[in-house]
Parts: sequence; structure tokens; C-alpha cells
Amino acid sequence: MTNGTIVPQANEEPNHSTMMAWRVHEFGSPEIMNFERLSRPEPGPGEVLVKVEAAGVGPWDGWLRAGKSALPQPLPLTLGSDLSGEIVAAGPGVSELRVGEQVYGVTNPRFIGAYAEYAVASAGMVSTKPTSLTHVEAASVPVVAVTAWQALFDHAQLEAGQRVVIHGAAGNVGSYAVQLASHAGVQTIATVSTGDVAAMRILGANTVIDYRTQRFEEEVRGADAVIDLVGGETQTRSFQVLRRSGKLISAVSNPDQQLAQRYGVGATFFLVNVTSRYLTEIARLVDGGKLRTQVGAVLPPADAREAHLMLERVRPQPKGKIVLAVG
Repeated sequence: MTNGTIVPQANEEPNHSTMMAWRVHEFGSPEIMNFERLSRPEPGPGEVLVKVEAAGVGPWDGWLRAGKSALPQPLPLTLGSDLSGEIVAAGPGVSELRVGEQVYGVTNPRFIGAYAEYAVASAGMVSTKPTSLTHVEAASVPVVAVTAWQALFDHAQLEAGQRVVIHGAAGNVGSYAVQLASHAGVQTIATVSTGDVAAMRILGANTVIDYRTQRFEEEVRGADAVIDLVGGETQTRSFQVLRRSGKLISAVSNPDQQLAQRYGVGATFFLVNVTSRYLTEIARLVDGGKLRTQVGAVLPPADAREAHLMLERVRPQPKGKIVLAVG
């Protein structure tokens, strides 16, 4: 152990049938994470084995590690969902992906398995990597970009000319939401802190509200939708900025249905559903120069625990997505 980070011991020589992976045997703080040698997995029907070049680190990984996942998570498990890498094997029934293909996406509906040298992924949850991105950049994209897409277009069902308020617009999901909305011709009102105002204008926001000095409900009326990436009091105050039959969509928490009824609006919480279809479209936009990625800290795989301490704000967390450079 060096500076609190576990590293492989000298007698743990790698071989082709094993790999290193970050495991959880009990739920808890980042200290319970273990960097272990495991047998290399094999893909089953409808799955591919990916040699992981990079793995994204997101808040959901922290919730899963702490035992706060919305899905049942039998132990032990390997952490991680976002990944980018190369397919090295394909299971039965996989026809659209081939060995040697560079892909990005997520591992499976349980969001586990990516903090490893090799990961099994559902073939329907990965797609060809954007050619303009490195693996580190590509691993920063899947969950947050698809979340933004689904919030705007599947749940809020926004169309060109409509108006949307995006709370937490400077965050990893929010920055994609601003760009995607702008590209689709949706008028975007972004709420951010003072230091992010200029960046939001560059990403395409039509109106930027500094929540530290302005109350958004005094600035906005009649919005078609609110994308809530903050929750709490911000979510509660958001009902009054919507038009009748408008929609409040939250990726954070369940909105108050009594308030929704009082204001005559729809209010929904959703969990992202990452599929190849969304990833393919997002890759097209990235390669077309329509979407910018934002990578924050890039760490070696042995520092995954440090990455989780950043998630917990125990360590400083730079703006942008945390990524483990595995390859």
C-alpha cells in the first residue's frame, strides 16, 4: 500500500487468464474498496468482452459502493459502468459488433464491472467509439450524455422553439443537456454559479441565470420544461416557472406530485437507460463537432479509491468527469 492506495504485489504477476479489478465485499466508504486479482470473465449470450482502456467514475458508482443503489446488488461485485475499449471476444448471438472494434458505453443494467482490465458488457449497451475521441474522453460520455438526451427528448419531449430551464447546467449531465438542447433549436435557460456563466454561453445557452445572485423563479415564466439535476429546494421552486401542462423532469429525486397537481404540470423522476441506439447518435454528434466532452481528473486504475474520495468531496474534485485510464 502506497499513500493509502493498494497496488499489485510483486508475486501477483499478470497472466492471460486473470486481471486486476476493484471489488466491493461489503458496502461502505471508499476505504472498503479492494484492488484484487480475479479470473478474466467470459462473455455469455448477447455479451462482449471488452479490454478496458478507460473507465468513467460517476456519482452512481459511489451510491452503489455505499449500498444506496436503486437496484439490488449482490456482493461481492466489481465497481464501474462507463467504459471505452476494444472488443476481444463475443458471446453467442452477437452479430452487430466484432472482435477488434473500438467501443464505448456501459457494462450492463446493474452498472457494475468496468473498474477492471477486462469487462463483460451487454452488446446492446455499447456502440462504436466516436473516432474523434480518445478512450479517456469516450469513457466520460455514456451515462451523462444519454441521461441528458433522455431527459430532454424522451421525457420532456421538447421540440425546436420550446423553452427549457436546466438546473445544474454546469455539471456533467447539465453541460450535455445545454448542448443537445441548443443543437435541437430548443431555447435554453441555464442556472449556474457565478464562475460558470461564461462557459454556459459558449456551450449555447440562450439565457444564463446566476443562482447565487438571482432567483430563477423571478426571471422565468411559462417554460415548457424544467430539467432538474439539483433536487431539494431548487426542484420545489421550479414548479412555478412552468406553463400549464409543462413538465418537470428530474434525474435526482421524485418530484412532489401534490405540487405538480396544484400547478397543473407533469413531474417525473427517471433512471437512465443506456442503449446502442442513443450511443450511436451521440457519437455522430460528437464526431460532427456538435458536442464537447469535459474530462476532469484522469487517474491510473490503482487510484480508484482516490477517485471515490473525490466523489465524496473528501478530496478536491476538478470540474468535469473523473476517468480511470486503465489501458
